[in-house]
Amino acid sequence: MRSETPKVLHPLCGRPMILHVLDRLVELPLARIVVVVGHSAELVSKTVQEQLATEISLEFVEQSKRLGTGDAAGVGLTGSGFDLDTEDDVLVLTADTPLLRSDTLAALATEHRLTDAAATVLTAELDDPTGYGRVVRDAHGAVDRIVEETDANDAELAITEVNSSIYCFRRGLLAPALRRLEPENGKGEYYLTDVIGVLRAAGHLVVGTPAPDATETLGVNDRAQLAAAEAVLRGRINRRWMREGVTMTDPEHTYVDAAVELEPEVRLLPGTLLEGRTVVGAGSVIGPHTRLVDTIVGDGATIEETVAKEVEIGDGATIGPYVSLRPGTRVGAGAHVGTFVETKNADIGEGAKVPHLAYIGDAEIGPGANIGAGTITANYDGRTKHRTKVGRDARIGSNNVLVAPVEIGDEAYTGAGAVVTRDVPAGALAKGVPARAEKGWTAKKRAADEDDTG
Repeated sequence: MRSETPKVLHPLCGRPMILHVLDRLVELPLARIVVVVGHSAELVSKTVQEQLATEISLEFVEQSKRLGTGDAAGVGLTGSGFDLDTEDDVLVLTADTPLLRSDTLAALATEHRLTDAAATVLTAELDDPTGYGRVVRDAHGAVDRIVEETDANDAELAITEVNSSIYCFRRGLLAPALRRLEPENGKGEYYLTDVIGVLRAAGHLVVGTPAPDATETLGVNDRAQLAAAEAVLRGRINRRWMREGVTMTDPEHTYVDAAVELEPEVRLLPGTLLEGRTVVGAGSVIGPHTRLVDTIVGDGATIEETVAKEVEIGDGATIGPYVSLRPGTRVGAGAHVGTFVETKNADIGEGAKVPHLAYIGDAEIGPGANIGAGTITANYDGRTKHRTKVGRDARIGSNNVLVAPVEIGDEAYTGAGAVVTRDVPAGALAKGVPARAEKGWTAKKRAADEDDTG
């Protein structure tokens, strides 16, 4: 991968590659799951434990010397304290095959038991088998041996059925077969594939069962293969959501991570990216060109051309276009955050409006309040961040600077261009630079309005 990040931790659709494999395993009725770790063992173990949600207790065993897949399987068996004399079955997988489905693994184990095989290999037919070990069958169709590409002759290289490196073994036969392996190959490693030849030499049956979809067996060994796997996985995710009632007008340009949750009647427009643990409520419209990361969206919201990270957006809220909602922002039900607005650690109350050209940072905007164009909350004094509070139904004029810490009272007004450095009482008007408050102004204005309409 040419990366400091361990290969199995490279993300696919928002989750490390290894977790996609483990996600499928926890869907099966398994007694134990053992993860053999080598390179960056502590980091891999920590990541899996933090991000895999399962009631099954995972066990980690470290392969201190990386001597090949056969050695790794032996470390997994002996290091985890398996009873090696039982006839239980053991599934062996690699962490770089993230496209596997649990149904395929279940079918592999079922075939293994029905045929009473010592080992059953999941295989795949590929138009271009380059890079994969070839499956060599005998005259009766049983698997005779698996030959790695580096050790294959011309006839074996012509075989298009390949080994997926996914097996089901009879446990009592696997351990002794592993002990008989020799590193007699181009890499000087102990190949798990050589166990097939050992079992056949001992007179045991080895079965090969083809995967229903060859893409499930594709491994990831570089970033080009990582991108190819991501494309397959994203296609699966999108098809699943569309079958569950989500509309995607252009699925090829819609990106939904594996942990995202969508309600029916959600509509995703082109260029939408939903990442992390984002949740979108029923009837909401997202996009075009919108990225939501770890964001909660209520029912019936509309969000266009927006970037939001770690944000909560209420029912019926409208966001965008060209909006940046930074972490800690909460937009209340029915609120509007409009064109060219940035927020950070801000609470926008129900029905409040921040229509355009504003920065609202470290602030609380009360229900029904309106923030004029060009207004900012000056929340940083060079050393400390301070909060601004705007009360219920307050009206902030255009091109205001609210110098925190400051509080604008309920139903208060500020004039255009005001620089507000002191608290404004409820119902007052603050105007000027610096702004001065005229108490009782809202009540006078209301009375004058009533006289005009009377």
